[in-house]
Amino acid sequence: MQENELSIIIPVYNESGNLQMLYDRIKNTVNSITEHYEILFVNDGSSDDSLLKILELSQSDSRVYYLNLSRNFGHQIAVSAGLEYSNARCTVIIDSDLQDPPELISELYAKFNEGFDVVYAKRQKRIGESIFKKITAKLYYRVLKKMVSFDIPLDAGDFRIVSKKVVEAINKMPEQNKYLRGQIAWLGLKQTHVLYSRDSRKHGTSGYSYGKMIRLAFDGITGFSDKPLLFVSRLGFLISFFSFLLIIYAVFSHYALEQTITGWTSLIMSAAFIGGIQLLSIGVIGEYISRINVNVKGRPLYIVDTTNIETISTPKKTD
Repeated sequence: MQENELSIIIPVYNESGNLQMLYDRIKNTVNSITEHYEILFVNDGSSDDSLLKILELSQSDSRVYYLNLSRNFGHQIAVSAGLEYSNARCTVIIDSDLQDPPELISELYAKFNEGFDVVYAKRQKRIGESIFKKITAKLYYRVLKKMVSFDIPLDAGDFRIVSKKVVEAINKMPEQNKYLRGQIAWLGLKQTHVLYSRDSRKHGTSGYSYGKMIRLAFDGITGFSDKPLLFVSRLGFLISFFSFLLIIYAVFSHYALEQTITGWTSLIMSAAFIGGIQLLSIGVIGEYISRINVNVKGRPLYIVDTTNIETISTPKKTD
């Protein structure tokens, strides 16, 4: 593929009902920007006929490319795979569920041309989502912002446009537990945002279960902050300190006041509390050890089953 002006990366997981409309809206929008663009669908192990729809689009439009991954590797890895084969001056990342409006690409591109390396879409409203999801998402982004040492945007997902410099930098990051919005924010560079309202889903159901969202949240925190470890160590110190004071008081009460502290209830409650803290501490430490274990194995992020990209055997690497 020759280098284009604009590349659109679209991770796909069971979004057959949205693909034709998504393609039409992207094509109408991008045609008003430039003739030199590519659309790269990354099929992340879909179990519906998403791949068939993508193949039909690629056969009818020579600017449509696809990567068909061998199984479901996850949203962040699917986007990472697309970034490795992105071949343009600037790249847009957009989901395939039509919650992020393709028409916003024009505004992102215009802002990008003002000299920014990253222009992310910041959500003003989240239409069609539960109150619980809205509250937890808002809370999570603010907690994460407090925990990391760099500026991370609030209320922004992966929908954004980035420069070739950013793509090359991301492709150099080898970690397996991908959290792209954190990685891009960590780079620094010139970043800004445009505001938009996120639509409700047009077809199908979200592939992001609460379990996957929690996993992504943990990846964001453990990948960019060591504060959970500091919290655990400080909590252990505080509990040890108060336990020591309690021992001093018990000894003093027995020998000086001749009042021995008794009671199974207090003993059981203390043991349960300390046991819970120990399990919490082991769990936090285990999260960091797990990340080390996964990265030490050195396995590839993904495996491509089929594609129409000629250079698939040798992914683009940066110097």
